[in-house]
Amino acid sequence: MKIIAFVGMPASGKSEAARIASRMGIPVINMGDVIRKEVLRRGLEPTDSNTGMVATDLRKCEGMDAVARYCISQIRETGSELVVVDGVRGIAEVECFRQEFGKGFILISIYTPIEVRFSRIQKRGRSDDMDSIDGLRRRDERELGWGMGEAIEASSIEIENNFSLETFRKDVVNVLSNYLGADSDNNSKDKSEKQ
Repeated sequence: MKIIAFVGMPASGKSEAARIASRMGIPVINMGDVIRKEVLRRGLEPTDSNTGMVATDLRKCEGMDAVARYCISQIRETGSELVVVDGVRGIAEVECFRQEFGKGFILISIYTPIEVRFSRIQKRGRSDDMDSIDGLRRRDERELGWGMGEAIEASSIEIENNFSLETFRKDVVNVLSNYLGADSDNNSKDKSEKQ
């Protein structure tokens, strides 16, 4: 079983990469859904501050890998040999998945500059989105506090998402195709080759 997880700062393109995987017929598990369900279970509005508070609380009470642990059974239940995980937020989650899936766990980071990310946030209109670039910086800091930076560093492949949507989609398809067994050129940067 192979697990491909996407990691990146908020609005870097993780959900778009997951949508591409889904269109390719690969089952997708969204880690943020665990938090959103918990927000609703607690009877809270799904705002950025509420989702952040619940995510932090869950990690504080149940461990920094709590969300990953919730997702493992969902991953196994797909019965698929290849599953994409959208939204790794910290190094503890990476370690949890690596312990569970060993060499079958592949971590791909998506890099997008903050100005580009904020411009995308303004267009997507999710209830938990930030309404200012300072709000995005605060969310970045919160997620970096969960070990996001270390998780990004732990990735073996990086896809840059600073160009057109078409270019990003092509890069994601190329990377995912490698794990579906198809031969294709890869416009992403393999971090293992850079070192």
